Amino acid sequence: MTTPAVSALREGFPDAFISYIVEKPYRELVEGNPGLDKIFVLEKKQSKRDFFKLIRQVRKEKYDVVLDFHGGPRASLITVFSKAKLKVGYRIKYRNFIYHIKLPRSPKKGRFHSVENHLNFVKALGINIEFPPPLSLPRSQKTEAEKVKKFLEENKLEENKIIIIHISAGNEFRDWGVDNFVKLTHLLGKQPEVKMVLIGASEDKIAEEEILKKSTTPLLSLVGRLNLREVKELISQSSLFVGPDSGPMHIAASTSTPIVALFGPTLPANFAPWQAKAVLIEKEFDCRPCKQRQCIYKDFRCLQSITPEEVYEACLRFI
Repeated sequence: MTTPAVSALREGFPDAFISYIVEKPYRELVEGNPGLDKIFVLEKKQSKRDFFKLIRQVRKEKYDVVLDFHGGPRASLITVFSKAKLKVGYRIKYRNFIYHIKLPRSPKKGRFHSVENHLNFVKALGINIEFPPPLSLPRSQKTEAEKVKKFLEENKLEENKIIIIHISAGNEFRDWGVDNFVKLTHLLGKQPEVKMVLIGASEDKIAEEEILKKSTTPLLSLVGRLNLREVKELISQSSLFVGPDSGPMHIAASTSTPIVALFGPTLPANFAPWQAKAVLIEKEFDCRPCKQRQCIYKDFRCLQSITPEEVYEACLRFI
């Protein structure tokens, strides 16, 4: 969701040298972005030696400006040691001294969407953004596109309405549950010419096995078998994406494919799929949003109270 800010930055400073620091698993979402000249890749877990090697590389470039979109401890360290003349970041307790320009994460009233938060950094540099840009993710590489095409051809999906169902949770607060997904597949399976493909990370293999075992509806699965660009390629050739507030939901928002999104502990005001055709399903509870550390009710009711029937009815709008 930083990519609209990258687009706005490039438009505002067409001749600038713009770099991006990203963790290794997500480099696929920025490699090839036309707004970027250079990408630094961080390992998710990194030794101190490698971390300070990265900082030396950043300092060597002599950047004029650093925008700390993340605000975490490691991002703050990179910012403070970058030697940049201007540092822009969030107003964070104990780290305010790092930044020359400090921006709030939330307005005094209401909420900022995450994309708007990042665009505010660009505005702080004096750039006028009349029309907020869309998400901008790179196209799949030739081999990745061929992989998805082969899957569609081998399973004779070209003439069908393909529904992508993202079964991943990320954590227990966003886990809709195997039984809910199974009931949803039963309902969708009644629709003619509908074919369902499950996607998720390799950590979701157990949930995948349970869904495939319990479902009486024929299902296809690519859980743990796609990289992030391939996920985008598959979604872009489908009729509908269904899933919780997640990374793949935002990847879907970078395509023209409609979305049915389930929101539990998070709020659409912050994380709705950006500029996408979507139906957002949520339940009103006083405890929302939460920090996803402890459910005060112990039953994750914000998400679990969303029924498969409600999700099915939302899907019917698009299929």
